[in-house]
Amino acid sequence: MNTLRLLTALALTGSLVLGATWSMNDGRWSVHAEVASATAAADRAPLYYRDPSGAPLWSAVPKKDDRGRDYLPVYDDDQTRAAATKPPQAASSRKILYYRNPMGLPDTSPVPKKDPMGMSYVPVYEGDDVDDGTVKLSPGKIQRSGVRSEPVARRSIRVPVKAPGTIQLDERRVSVIAMRAESFVQKIADVTTGTRVKAGQPLMEIYSSAVASAAAEYLATITSKTVGGVEVYGRGSRQRLVNLDVPERVIAEMERTHVAPVTIHWSAPRDGIVLERNAIEGMRANPGDVLFRIADISLVWALVDVAERDLGNIAVGQSVAVRARSFPGRTFTGKIAVIYPQVNRDTRTVRVRIELANPDAVLLPDMYVDADVDTADGAPVLAIQDSAVLDTGTRQAVLVDKGDGRFEPREVKLGRRGGGYIEVRDGLADGEAVVTSANFLIDAESNLKAALKGFADAAPQASEPGHAMGEHK
Repeated sequence: MNTLRLLTALALTGSLVLGATWSMNDGRWSVHAEVASATAAADRAPLYYRDPSGAPLWSAVPKKDDRGRDYLPVYDDDQTRAAATKPPQAASSRKILYYRNPMGLPDTSPVPKKDPMGMSYVPVYEGDDVDDGTVKLSPGKIQRSGVRSEPVARRSIRVPVKAPGTIQLDERRVSVIAMRAESFVQKIADVTTGTRVKAGQPLMEIYSSAVASAAAEYLATITSKTVGGVEVYGRGSRQRLVNLDVPERVIAEMERTHVAPVTIHWSAPRDGIVLERNAIEGMRANPGDVLFRIADISLVWALVDVAERDLGNIAVGQSVAVRARSFPGRTFTGKIAVIYPQVNRDTRTVRVRIELANPDAVLLPDMYVDADVDTADGAPVLAIQDSAVLDTGTRQAVLVDKGDGRFEPREVKLGRRGGGYIEVRDGLADGEAVVTSANFLIDAESNLKAALKGFADAAPQASEPGHAMGEHK
């Protein structure tokens, strides 16, 4: 019965702990409370894991470094345990500079006091408020704030340049069929506007008295038996047919058959699409009248308007990905051929010509497209994540991770931006670690520290004679 009472009392008072052992001495039970340090350590959850070499690198989960070494766990009471091992007189031997508000408010006192809630002001010792321009955070605060750092490295910066535009015909691939002498359209082939034609495909039959006269003269020359000056005269007659734009195939057929045709068959000069058909059967065509306009669209232009601010990032020869709004998901690749030397005063844009291959002829004139210019530079530059920059509008700064929870604000000069990174032209060295996450919290901490220091400097002056309120000189 006494043993049962003892067990009940121990259970109620919580004395049954891990590592307790029971023994029998002279018929009596005795309990030995032993807490194994290994078991206690296993019950604690680490805040995070730090790099074994001491570099300012952390991880939320266990991991290994480049050499295969395990990251070291950091517990919440590491700082508390370290402080507890110091002699009690160590803190008392240091000089107290001032007392700060326990809630973090910008209020200090040169003497101990309590706030309206009854909380004692926290003493700030000499050495805790080091004026070296750095901000010091505890490991627990770093973990709770989600502070992350990344080494500065060299990367290729890609500045995205996007511009809208339209598809236009290549001016060098457009042909017209126009008469050079008064002619009559005898017959037209089954060709209409929009028809795709091949080079040499018949388009129409033309009768022209000027062409017929030149053809008869040329035939008389090549069939004449006269010896003197026949070659020179014949060459001139043939040139007259060429000047009248008679197709070469027709002239060759005349030389072979020695027959002058009554009508001339006009054919397509190139592969392409009929953009314009003005020929009508039986009509009279005056010199210079355009009867057909044919364009080759196997190679087209994309004329896009690039914003004036992006003009310094583009150059002739850069690769461009063009996406037509009519074909979502499909990309056409081309190169910048010409940057027009003029800025549109209304839109503040510069026109850029991109040459695109169009083998299946799906890109049509005046079709809307969106261009994405690849501005990646082959030479890597020193770059940091864009989230690491604290921009006030007048200056840019970053927080350099100095290790051991110390962070140094540093002003930097930046360059190009793109791909989530910013070029650093001055202020950082290769390999330095900068804060990329929760840096605004550290910035707020540094501002609070500066405010507290200002109140601490003003507090002794306010306590001196002559500075008290209501004093009369």
